[in-house]
Amino acid sequence: MISTTEKRTVYKAFGLTISSEIPLPELIPLSGQEQPEIEIVIGDLSKDWEQAGPHTSYYAVVDKQVLFHIPHTVIFAVQEGKRIIVSPFPDAPFNMIRLYLLGTCMGALLMQRHILPLHGSAVVIEGKAYAFIGESGAGKSTLAAAFVSQGYELLSDDVIAVSISEDTGTASVIPSYPQQKLWQESIENLGMEARKYTSLHYEADKYAVPVSSRFCADSIPLAGVFELLPVDEERSSIQPVVKLERYAILNLHTYRNFLVPLLGLMPWHFDVSCGIIRQAGMYRLHRSASPSAGFSAQELVSSITNMIEKRSR
Repeated sequence: MISTTEKRTVYKAFGLTISSEIPLPELIPLSGQEQPEIEIVIGDLSKDWEQAGPHTSYYAVVDKQVLFHIPHTVIFAVQEGKRIIVSPFPDAPFNMIRLYLLGTCMGALLMQRHILPLHGSAVVIEGKAYAFIGESGAGKSTLAAAFVSQGYELLSDDVIAVSISEDTGTASVIPSYPQQKLWQESIENLGMEARKYTSLHYEADKYAVPVSSRFCADSIPLAGVFELLPVDEERSSIQPVVKLERYAILNLHTYRNFLVPLLGLMPWHFDVSCGIIRQAGMYRLHRSASPSAGFSAQELVSSITNMIEKRSR
């Protein structure tokens, strides 16, 4: 069950200072007197959802306000990139509310602030950011965790926030918060013990894995984007993506991309995608999903780092 804090706590995530009426233990708390850019508050949104008019089963956009309705759990309102109202149902699981708040709601808020959310994980390699994007289950978090296990730093997991500098046009990945979501099988294959971590409520075999000691808290220029595609082949391969196909991939893997046209952000989305394409290399990583291939994440780390090293010479 959700409980409010006695006073609002201020956190840092996605480059934003966030004041919240509910505890968010995943985020980095701030002890200073920073002026919050975002506020998360408790409110009653039942009438707002009823009056939203025609909408799908779980979302609606009204006057550029985004409403999300998770049956029997919570209703959210994401407003102008500045405010998230949380309206929980009685006895709603707190873990579930936080998952949607830091995932779907944050993705919508980033769009409202003209920060592109991509669905994936990002790590720092040789001082540059590299993003791994793809469909759910493609192995994005597992691959990022394999990099972290070899001493590389994590920038983001699940939602990758990419901003374009107005002054220089540089595309950078903004750090999210120091946690990954990993399947039990991935945890065990990486030599860790699942029992040491907190199980996520909605997935019994998926766990929240803190990475505080290997988390990069600075925005890093984006140098490469890898689309992960599991294939039923014995070997994995990396191929460059060229021309208009690069835009199609970024569009496909924009987090909650159905919101882009509903918020009137198509021109912005095209511009920011072009900025990424001009700066970052784009690759398609065919990841072997063959049962006989075994766990290949560590091998992929070597393949990716070797490719990056060769291209930097």
